[in-house]
Amino acid sequence: MRLSRREFSKLGALGLASRVLPAIGQDGQRKVGYCVIGLGRIADHFMRGVKQGSTSHITGLVSGHRDKAERIAAQYGVPASSIYSYEDMDRMKDNKAIDAVYVALPNSMHAEYTIRSAKAGKHVLCEKPMCVSVSEAEAMIAACKAANVKLMIAYRLHYEPITLKTIQMIRDGALGTVQAIDSANGFNIAHGEWRTTKALAGGGPLMDVGIYSLNAARYLTAEEPVGFTAVVSTIDHDGRFDEVEENTAWTMRFPSGALASCSTTYGGSMPGYYKVFGSKGWLEVGSFGYEGLRLRANFSVGGKGTASMVIDETNPERDPKQFERQADHFTECILQNKTPRTPGEEGLRDMQYMREIYRAAGSVRSKL
Repeated sequence: MRLSRREFSKLGALGLASRVLPAIGQDGQRKVGYCVIGLGRIADHFMRGVKQGSTSHITGLVSGHRDKAERIAAQYGVPASSIYSYEDMDRMKDNKAIDAVYVALPNSMHAEYTIRSAKAGKHVLCEKPMCVSVSEAEAMIAACKAANVKLMIAYRLHYEPITLKTIQMIRDGALGTVQAIDSANGFNIAHGEWRTTKALAGGGPLMDVGIYSLNAARYLTAEEPVGFTAVVSTIDHDGRFDEVEENTAWTMRFPSGALASCSTTYGGSMPGYYKVFGSKGWLEVGSFGYEGLRLRANFSVGGKGTASMVIDETNPERDPKQFERQADHFTECILQNKTPRTPGEEGLRDMQYMREIYRAAGSVRSKL
């Protein structure tokens, strides 16, 4: 489309320019426009990450609170016409400025809004856990394939340098044969959090922060677990855990014989970490957080003694960086027609394994 300067100015005044002209990144390539569905805390991290980067931009918002959406739209240059409610978001089908959506809703809403977005012809980046049941995960994958749109699950650590360095060290044999993994992740949840409502969260800490340990054991071993043991418990009867469990601990056995021992909680301080033990040494990464990841390792060097190393994030960055890398990857997949590194099938596998963990624990969530 060719417009005169006067016509362009007129469109801008009407808040329509972004809907007819593609944004261009620093490399001269078209920017991918994201519509953010749900404007909570995780969405704020994502939007700041996108703004910090140069490959993508925020071009739409979906919220049940129009006043909040308008405030955020002003920060990111989103025209009022690209603000939608949950009821009318299907109209985004006609909004050419929106290429993809970022689903940042409570877990139980992921499936509905992923499927609706796919039917609107938009690629989908969905937060983890992917949904609340295996059948929902399968339906999400099927809907995106039917609509010929891409589906990526937001496993941001798969794109984070310390994590990638750790994986490479293990693949290169620095630790020798992996024997065992120890991992934990949890926090003391406040009263009134939606995560303690079963209808929204689908389960307790395993569905929220325990999934980090589960997924880490899989990418560290490059294997899929074949055996599970598990227990759940609730210690604090203060109203927070009337609908979901407070603690979950489980073990996984991998085809190689490696074992992973993991735990998660909503009842206490449990800073995230994983530690990998191999025949030649060990390594540990502290935190599954948005910043400040640290790798420590100690391993033998071919009969020449042992080597120790500590790697911190270079020039520790604020949390948007991880979200920027994640968005950059999905944008690249959209523009170059690539399969995401963490597609819907990755999320489906974690849903299947969480079901097995709940089954092993004899939990009512075993029908997941």
